Amino acid sequence: MMNSDGMDSKETMEEARHKQDGMESNDLERTKVRLMRAFVERQDPSSKEVDDLMIRRFLRARNLDIEKASALFLKYLKWRRTFVPNGSISVTQVPNELAQDKFFMQGLDKKGRPIIVVFGARHFQNKGGLDEFKRLLVFGFDKVCARMAPGQEKFVVIGDLEGWGYSNYDFRAYLGALSILQDYYPERLGKIFIVHVPYIFMTVWKIVCPFIDDNTKKKIAFVENKRLGSTLLEEIDESQLPEIYGGKLPLVPIQDS
Repeated sequence: MMNSDGMDSKETMEEARHKQDGMESNDLERTKVRLMRAFVERQDPSSKEVDDLMIRRFLRARNLDIEKASALFLKYLKWRRTFVPNGSISVTQVPNELAQDKFFMQGLDKKGRPIIVVFGARHFQNKGGLDEFKRLLVFGFDKVCARMAPGQEKFVVIGDLEGWGYSNYDFRAYLGALSILQDYYPERLGKIFIVHVPYIFMTVWKIVCPFIDDNTKKKIAFVENKRLGSTLLEEIDESQLPEIYGGKLPLVPIQDS
């Protein structure tokens, strides 16, 4: 059956239902953002300084459960005051980590999400300890978030494990990275491409995997070497892809980006 515009009425009805569902979902989120904001501002007045998008990210990370999202958000505010008392991490606070030359940022994927590249084989435990490693993550994540265009909230990671061996294994750092990403930067991760994966890494993966929440697991893609170029080009234009993966952009160290 066709409507006056020559379109299938069943199809247009389905589209209308999807649109209505989307509107109802947005209305529900807006309502919950208001309720959560009112609650957390009573608990911690500094909540007034954050925008609704941040509140919404914490809500989405807890499936719109206001109580759970509020607990996570208030934990974040307390952590931020303690761990980043000056509001940002400076290069002078992460000298040993930056010296390993393992964290880069360059280009955007086809959805406009900034791209981070991390080289796992360049990571070794150093005298700065776990705290300096965590500071490096905050330094990097804050930089990439600040670079996002209006309306964009997520970034993409290429985790390159070429040359990774047991000397690079650092379980406490892996858990620390997961905690920071999942608890303090919720709904910021768009996707992780894990590339050049050595066989021995999979033993470590089995240990780490149970600590990764389900939402994060869905965003992790192990890429076969033979499909590396084609897989990355599906989501990243050649003009935005780092040179080492067949693209046209040089890698830029995170401190210089």
